[in-house]
Amino acid sequence: NNTEYEEKISTLTVFSPEGAYGRSEKLKDPNIILVNDATIWTSGPQGILKGWDIMFQNGKVIKIARNISIGKSRALVIEGSGKHITPGLIDAHSHMAAASINEGFQSVTAEVRMEDVIVPDDINLYRSLAGGLTIINLLHGSANAIGGQNAVLKLRWGTLDPGDLIYKNATPGIKFALGENVKRSNWVDPLNRYPKTRLGVEQIIRDAFEAASDYKKSWNIYNKNIRLKKTSIPPRIDLELEALVEILEGKRKIHCHSYRQDEILMLTRVAEDFGFTIGTFQHVLEGYKIAERIQEHGASASTFSDWWSYKYEVIDAIPYNGALMHEVGINVSFNSDDDELSRHMNLEAAKAVKYGNLSPAEALNFVTINPARQLGVDKWVGSLEPGKDADFVIWSGNPLSTYSRCEQTWINGTQYFSLDQDKFMRNRDGKLRNDLIQKILSSPEDGNPSLKTDETGEKEKYSCFHEHGYIRKGGL
Repeated sequence: NNTEYEEKISTLTVFSPEGAYGRSEKLKDPNIILVNDATIWTSGPQGILKGWDIMFQNGKVIKIARNISIGKSRALVIEGSGKHITPGLIDAHSHMAAASINEGFQSVTAEVRMEDVIVPDDINLYRSLAGGLTIINLLHGSANAIGGQNAVLKLRWGTLDPGDLIYKNATPGIKFALGENVKRSNWVDPLNRYPKTRLGVEQIIRDAFEAASDYKKSWNIYNKNIRLKKTSIPPRIDLELEALVEILEGKRKIHCHSYRQDEILMLTRVAEDFGFTIGTFQHVLEGYKIAERIQEHGASASTFSDWWSYKYEVIDAIPYNGALMHEVGINVSFNSDDDELSRHMNLEAAKAVKYGNLSPAEALNFVTINPARQLGVDKWVGSLEPGKDADFVIWSGNPLSTYSRCEQTWINGTQYFSLDQDKFMRNRDGKLRNDLIQKILSSPEDGNPSLKTDETGEKEKYSCFHEHGYIRKGGL
């Protein structure tokens, strides 16, 4: 009660997440959404539809047709004339919403899980929504021959519960890696960890699957022998081998970091020796050299559009890689592997038109339905078809044009980004920042002790966060 100033109740609003672009209120889900007279890129059998309507209800695509009538129902009607609508974009290789992604002490760490360390307030989630991205494949790093288990996320910005981001419909996956990163070519390895060569990488993978095969046999013997189950304890559960057994049984997809043709060929042989198929070769920058073999094996390819020469093993990368693999029948996607690049995956897709002469519809598929198939979620997302999730993006123009902007991004019928809301939050956050600065600089006469008169009568700048009253600002 013996204070030198009058305390005031704070008028600040709590945001979720804290900081810039945090939401101050719960998102509202309109029951029915109608976008009329738009150009709709379905990424499905209907192709590109000009001047059509699309209706969403309860988080799903309900109808795509001309002149949809909604009667007297309460619906959000969006004028789509001149606009382009696409499915939400999908990035099949990302490391956003995570930190410290390499468990590099061992060569095999199949037991670790990305879903346990998701960072839901990573600002890159919001920035990627501003580029029309709605789903990412969150992968472990590439320091291990066999890394950790992946997590497929929907970018539901605003939640602080990591579980709200996980897309449970996705097929379980795991990160493998080949090449320079695994054999530690580009940095000093104080652990001197095996393997140190490309042939050592192959052998470490073979040894792991031999161990997993033996582990599976021991459990099969135990489960089938009633007498043994009554008289013996079960085999010891090994979470690392459990994940590898799931691969052998076709229940978990491999997403393998790769560059050179010799190593890609090697891993297809290893997989076939153990009776499974590689899910997706990631990066796969020499895939064009052995495209027929990748197609024969049945793997997909998630590549860079035009990255090369950032290390020696990508010296033969070419920008036509994606188109050449697509021509032989491989399911191809473009990925980012980068938090900045993920903000304009639409322009990455456009490069397939420039380098390979793909049609615009085929190019957009590289960041929509194709990665959806690679992640095992194409039944629900990746295209605009009745019954699928209402994950869609509204663009100001052709989505493959550098002149177009993402105006709105929706996930399951909820708007997670819009230019109008973004402008509001920019102004709000700018005003809040200014208010906080003025609060620090204001005088005691204004009811704030940020400026306190000392014994000499001279005013000094202070911050008011110390338990005893003040801390000199210069000491913070």
